[in-house]
Amino acid sequence: MSDAIDKQDLITKFKTHDKDTGSCDVQIALLTARILHLTEHLRTHRKDFHSRRGLLALASRRRKLLDYLKRHDLPRYNELLQRLNLRK
Repeated sequence: MSDAIDKQDLITKFKTHDKDTGSCDVQIALLTARILHLTEHLRTHRKDFHSRRGLLALASRRRKLLDYLKRHDLPRYNELLQRLNLRK
């Protein structure tokens, strides 16, 4: 997983200030990268139900963070959806 996801690169792209490593934007970007990685894994390993359960947990956590961001800062939420190419 660590070889496919460059965490430092994602953090520098989505941070809101110099020392930012844990804002909603960064967390959602990292979760999105892990979700995409797991989705590719599950395409080749269809019966890996343990990873599927982890994927559902990651998607749920990302959904909760997106809902929080939508409630508190709608313009930032919309910009983040554009940058990550997420639906809504």
